[in-house]
Amino acid sequence: MTGKLPFEALSVETLSTRLGTNAALCAKIGKDTSAWKVREVGDGNLNLVFIVEGASGAAVVKQALPYVRLVGDSWPLPLKRSFFEYHALSRQEARAPGSVPAIHHFDEGQALIIMEYLSPHIILRRALIEGRQLPNIARDIGLFMARTLFRGSDLHMAAKDRKADLALFADNVELCDITENLVFSAPYFDAKMNRHTSPQLDGLVAELRADRDLKVEAQRLKHLFAANAETLLHGDLHSGSIMVTDSETRMIDPEFAFYGPMAFDVGMLLANFWMSFFSQRGHEQKATRDAMRAHLLDVTVETWVVFRAEFSHLWRTERTGMLYQKSLFEDQGDILGAEQALDHVLHQIWTDLLGFAGIEVHRRILGLAHNADFETIADEDLRASCEAKALRFGRHIAVNRRQIHSIDEVNNLAVLIEQESRI
Repeated sequence: MTGKLPFEALSVETLSTRLGTNAALCAKIGKDTSAWKVREVGDGNLNLVFIVEGASGAAVVKQALPYVRLVGDSWPLPLKRSFFEYHALSRQEARAPGSVPAIHHFDEGQALIIMEYLSPHIILRRALIEGRQLPNIARDIGLFMARTLFRGSDLHMAAKDRKADLALFADNVELCDITENLVFSAPYFDAKMNRHTSPQLDGLVAELRADRDLKVEAQRLKHLFAANAETLLHGDLHSGSIMVTDSETRMIDPEFAFYGPMAFDVGMLLANFWMSFFSQRGHEQKATRDAMRAHLLDVTVETWVVFRAEFSHLWRTERTGMLYQKSLFEDQGDILGAEQALDHVLHQIWTDLLGFAGIEVHRRILGLAHNADFETIADEDLRASCEAKALRFGRHIAVNRRQIHSIDEVNNLAVLIEQESRI
């Protein structure tokens, strides 16, 4: 199989025949295709994903489709998104070694990536729904975000290299368009593909869509997302894009990668922990999930603390780009000036991440692409109650982000709303 052949979607039945001579895959799992076991596991919105097991191992084959899988061929989407995913994974591995699956092979023409099979890893979102308390996720994710965001920016990279990279990822137009519309705009009007738990949330949805301050803030954040090409982002960093064991954390699926504001990845990620927090009551059975709720809030704190600490460390040791050059500060003996600049940068990330987090909560409940934290709550009244609390929380942190000074304030707000206290 070569990139010169016309694109053809793989299937369980055809994969062994079409990839049976692929040197990278055979080297990983064995050449005897009769021993290959192929199963499709893709449950995402966009792509085909297969696990292929052979006599000597296993691998994952991920292939883009020329449309949005969640919707169908009525929503075409270019195959080149696999190109951006491949390049993003390569850069993430270089900047945060061991944090993403290893790439075995990339075929641009067939829009497929053959990569490391992560086992016994499971999707983080599933683990949180099950109530599992994972000890390393905050540290691992905090380090990943700090290292990839810092090292992919003008704080670290040579200006010509960053501009060349920016030009490459700027062509990821269609996936950026999905984010720009489905995240920042569609939740706030009666867009065709929106959905929510109805009729339970109808009143609150109408209230949010009539909230002028909220809509203006959402558009200010959209403006920031579109205009501030600060660093290479994962672009879709949520609990469904992370695979975990009790001892290891790996980030996957960066096909939305592009150059944008540092705060976007951090805000999207923390929003998913806060949504999990509000969803826990819907997953309680015989026992309460008070301990799990407390764990999730601790995870948000630790993630932010680790991010800040590692970002600060890289600022002091790897600030070799054109921004805040050491020739202006440390080289003149002005260490305090460099620290003042660092505080300014971190404060801006903090303020903006709150806005992105609030908007992410809203789009996951009101827009097209929902998440399983709420969707797996079978009782619609209970689900709506959990979602309503998350929606109120998201509005508050988005609109009031400039007046919120610590993550403890955010978590205290979440506890108050969860307990049905007035704010």
